[in-house]
Amino acid sequence: MRVLILGIDGYIGYPLALHLIRKGHVVVGLDNGSRRKRVEALGCSSLTPILSMEDRHVYLRKMFGDYEGLHVMTLGNKDVNHTLFGLLGQFQPDTIVHLAEQPSAPWSMYSREWARETQLENVLGTLDLLWGMREYCPGAHLVKIGTMGEYGTPNCDIPEGVIPEGCLGEYTSHHPLFTKPYICPMKGLLFPRQPGSWYHLSKVHDTNNIAFACHNWGLRSTDIMQGIVFGLESINPTCDPRGKEELTRFDYDQFFGTAINRFCLQATIGHPLTVYGIGGQMRGFLPLKDSIQCLTLAIENPPESGRYRTLNQFENVYTILSLAHMVADAALKLGIEGVSVGHIENPRYEAEDHHYNPTHQALFDMGYEPTTDIRGEIRDLIEDILPYKDRVVKDMIMPTVKWR
Repeated sequence: MRVLILGIDGYIGYPLALHLIRKGHVVVGLDNGSRRKRVEALGCSSLTPILSMEDRHVYLRKMFGDYEGLHVMTLGNKDVNHTLFGLLGQFQPDTIVHLAEQPSAPWSMYSREWARETQLENVLGTLDLLWGMREYCPGAHLVKIGTMGEYGTPNCDIPEGVIPEGCLGEYTSHHPLFTKPYICPMKGLLFPRQPGSWYHLSKVHDTNNIAFACHNWGLRSTDIMQGIVFGLESINPTCDPRGKEELTRFDYDQFFGTAINRFCLQATIGHPLTVYGIGGQMRGFLPLKDSIQCLTLAIENPPESGRYRTLNQFENVYTILSLAHMVADAALKLGIEGVSVGHIENPRYEAEDHHYNPTHQALFDMGYEPTTDIRGEIRDLIEDILPYKDRVVKDMIMPTVKWR
């Protein structure tokens, strides 16, 4: 299969490319290095000492004869569409994995300028991609990384599935407020969204635009509503000769670091774990290697033409506070003493105690075999990042961006 990965230099994009190439797929990557530039502009960098984009290109060329190349595209340049459209027409991908978006909610909430950049890059970038697909590769399958954060925390169950044209879909809610299940007719409509940031709003706009393009142009798409991803690849850089070259980035700062990754980093340096508010927020989580597995299943099992498909991707649901205690326990068992769980004022505007029951059966039906020992994954992650703790910029840990 011919796979185009937009955002190949990122946290998920690089290990996904390695995995797909090893499975025999032909991969082309496109990236503009924006994550590196933004993190560096904040005064920080990846905790892991990753290769430069140029050195990654050299490594992939050296290791894999069927790797066709890493292309660099500069957002905002007048030649962007020419570069992207030319690649679509020349490469003729079977699948396009769209990871090339600004992914941080706090970054989008920092200022008018950054909120605008988020919406411009994410919404118009995806819109350009849809027009390019319509013109140059209408049969390709778009796999777009969305987020469970699009849904927010509605007071009902959250469905998934294919929404074909003219379909009378339905799902059953088992919310405790109701004495018996009720049926909600969807009639092909998307589940209501309650996004909590300018970033999450941009993903909702993407969802609407993609579903519209599938309905009107006959495109096909899988929208991955992904939970919070944590961890590093299964490769251990201390004992595997491929480790250094194949390390993905690891962000821990207030803008681009996600919950478990932040907690594990904080544990390694003896910093109190930063639980926002009471910590009752419930979220879906999955290790990075599970994310790679699920994306591969979506790629290799495309929907029919004209279909927009939603897959809720996560291993299980946990509260933020329970995860913080798992991290503290894992650190103690590794001999790291003095790790404490701290509660700080929640900088976000979100419910801290709520009903949360999203459906996530479709990927299991495709063959997803989740990592069920999350405590073991947390322990492994702490061990993996311990060698790099001297690279931490401590001033970047505490949140300063306020939602209200």
